[in-house]
Amino acid sequence: MTETTVKKKPEYRNINVTQILRYRLPLAGKLSILHRISGALLFLALPTVLLPIFDLSITSEYSFERMQALVSSVWVKFILLALIWSYLHHFCAGIRYLMLDLHRGTEKYAAQKSAGIVFFVSLSLTALFALKLFGVI
Repeated sequence: MTETTVKKKPEYRNINVTQILRYRLPLAGKLSILHRISGALLFLALPTVLLPIFDLSITSEYSFERMQALVSSVWVKFILLALIWSYLHHFCAGIRYLMLDLHRGTEKYAAQKSAGIVFFVSLSLTALFALKLFGVI
């Protein structure tokens, strides 16, 4: 009689710093973390980046020209692109979470598929906005 050895899966109850790099988070988990990060980024950027740029754009013609000169900088465009990604990712993931709240797509396969769709749609739209922002289209 032969014995088959079954490899025991590692259990991660109290994750240690050394175990974090080996822990494989599912796609839906990565989406959840990025949803929180994008929400925090948008929250912090509103008073520090977006409102000052908006204020410059509507105060006067001179301030509008200053805003255009500021936004034409490559570094500012990268910051705006990060905010565009943040908004698009947060929006798409938010729609996914609304559907999950309605008990649609809660099965494991459907949840993984919808997480992949969110990543694909948000990154595709971000790439499209990047082309427009940097003047390619």
